Amino acid sequence: MKYKLIALALSLYSATQASAGEAILYDYDGTFEDATFAVEDAIVSKGLVIDYRSHTGEMLERTREVVGSDVVLFDNADIFLFCSAVVSRKVMEADPMNIVHCPFSIFVADQAGKVTIGHRDYPEGVMQMVEDLLSEIVTEATSF
Repeated sequence: MKYKLIALALSLYSATQASAGEAILYDYDGTFEDATFAVEDAIVSKGLVIDYRSHTGEMLERTREVVGSDVVLFDNADIFLFCSAVVSRKVMEADPMNIVHCPFSIFVADQAGKVTIGHRDYPEGVMQMVEDLLSEIVTEATSF
């Protein structure tokens, strides 16, 4: 799981448009700290519980030299992992193998002062319920 999150974060590094294939990205006009607070607040305001907050940026920086790299990927990057019992049940009743998409995640990344919030671009069909939920959360977080 950790490696998949790292791979997701790395793949998002080069994305620069509002929608970039595997991710839907939103520019945030504020600090990393304000963005993470806004995302956390928006998730909780939906009645959802954050299962885990991955400090991916810290891990990448801490291990940078150990893996033989001198590239700083992020100034900060966190990923929020959570689920919705209602949405999860609906998408898994449609296809139990949709479990592969759980938990849901929203990331906040700071690259040279440019703060971005994003989430996966889910497949068409029933998984659009998940994408709609994530988009609602990010829209709320970016509307402060």
